[in-house]
Amino acid sequence: MITALLLAAAVAASAEPVKNPDTFTNLEIGEVGSLDPVFPYDGSSQSVIQNVYETLIAFKGSSLSEFEPRLAEKVPSLKNKLISPDGRTYRFPIRKGVRFHDLSEVTPEDVRYSLMRFMITDRSGGPSALLLEPIAGVPSTRNSSGTITIDYAALEKAVRVDGNDVVVTLPRPFGPFLGIMARWSYVMSKPWAIAHGEWDGTEKTWKDFNDPPKERSYFHEHMNGAGPFKLVRWDKTARYVLLARHDAYFRGPAKLKQVLVKAVPELNTRKLMLQAGDADLIETPRPYASQIAGIPGASLLDGLLRLQTDPALFFTVKINPVANPDVGSGKLDGEGIPPDFFADADVRRGFSYAFDYDAIMRDTFKGTAARALGPIPPSVPGSDPNQPRYTHDLKKAEACLRKAHGGRVWEKGFRFTLTYNTGSENREAAAQILKKNIEKLNPKFRVDLRGVDWASFLDKAQRRLMPLFARGWLADYPDAHNFIYAFYHSQGRYPSAQGYANPELDALIEKAAGEPSGAKRAALYKKILAKGFDEAPAIFTVHPAGVYGVRGWVKGFVDNPVNLGIYYYPIEKR
Repeated sequence: MITALLLAAAVAASAEPVKNPDTFTNLEIGEVGSLDPVFPYDGSSQSVIQNVYETLIAFKGSSLSEFEPRLAEKVPSLKNKLISPDGRTYRFPIRKGVRFHDLSEVTPEDVRYSLMRFMITDRSGGPSALLLEPIAGVPSTRNSSGTITIDYAALEKAVRVDGNDVVVTLPRPFGPFLGIMARWSYVMSKPWAIAHGEWDGTEKTWKDFNDPPKERSYFHEHMNGAGPFKLVRWDKTARYVLLARHDAYFRGPAKLKQVLVKAVPELNTRKLMLQAGDADLIETPRPYASQIAGIPGASLLDGLLRLQTDPALFFTVKINPVANPDVGSGKLDGEGIPPDFFADADVRRGFSYAFDYDAIMRDTFKGTAARALGPIPPSVPGSDPNQPRYTHDLKKAEACLRKAHGGRVWEKGFRFTLTYNTGSENREAAAQILKKNIEKLNPKFRVDLRGVDWASFLDKAQRRLMPLFARGWLADYPDAHNFIYAFYHSQGRYPSAQGYANPELDALIEKAAGEPSGAKRAALYKKILAKGFDEAPAIFTVHPAGVYGVRGWVKGFVDNPVNLGIYYYPIEKR
């Protein structure tokens, strides 16, 4: 389908002269928050990182099940005996002659160091759990009180160098492991890191580098990877990152000489730049996709498969009330909400029944998205088309909210702020739909809306300053666990930011991740989805398809649903 769309774009652009043929300009809504692979968990930052740092293996083209070797010479499998018969040990033979951007050679020790650093840094709200969970058997190096609890000696034994191989031994089989390594095994130079004040790779000092502020890391603003592009400049004021081709890239130089990734939250600006040929590809909200289709020389890349649940509306169950205007009075008195307002499941259920799911499908996504019954997209094994789901039912919403907080919610009313990130029309639309229907129920119910810039949005979420916020999830790897963990596990991306925890859900999720039987795993997910429905920690709206606005001269674009953004290596302009 993608090939056909690109062909259509080429025809629409019939022989137009290519503007800036050596530079690819991508305009995004969000902006980069950090260039260190272990810090950001947002698409804008990871989109840059995946083009600068190389991984051990990667997904092949647009496939979600086939892998290809990158820094590893081979993809481990049972057949080639690089995976042990018990499914716990993975051996990665490291390719020789690969050069970092400083032209030093990639070594097995660099790989081991990078995997270890990814785990021991463990920034609060960062991606370290993706490797910690399968390799260390725990999602964090710290307990809920922030005390370091991980056994470093065991971790060091789990990732070791054996000759030219890097060997990873898991405490138990973990089905999605290769998919995780295909996206998150970024490799950096150990000597270069140490020379710039980073962790020295020893047990003696690792705790000094656990959960540091991102600005402390040299890698926050500097990069030295082995990928197809290298960093030229990150201008935080102008909100852009400029990349240049790495001519010594082991698979051969990219066709593009430069890539400019710029945050432009305003749709009209992105649209005008695409029309003028000053942008080659722009992030395109679904409600305005038809406007892009009419631009001469441009076209839509539409119907792209996405393993995505977005928008979702997240209830913060332990709100930080300190200097927080979003909670109003901070009391359940009609002029605010208390910090535990959403800790009452009846509040969450009432809001979930109030949301108009048909409206967002019809008016915002124009019938192009799949209705979200829960967190798992329908194309991912583990989803259940028969799972319980919330429907737009104002009578049920009223019944739940009349019970909430012993009847005081209905009697007193409330006022708080629902937040979305500026530039995301889809999330803003979801916020408006919820506001409209909640306020219909009772004149004492008031929901204010506020859009904030991406950097502030991420910071406020982690500090639990937003009572209710709109965000979404794009798969880190194509497995149900990635969604279930992110949305329902107490250490997952969103529950940890919401202050939400349910020990029963945690236990079921951990059991499902290590279950080798597909049938038993599916049965566990059925239980998890039913429990998640009852708990309602978030409102799930749709699973959208991907869409970009693109100039007709763009060739070679390959879309993979688990790429957080664009992979520029195969792209050219002609």
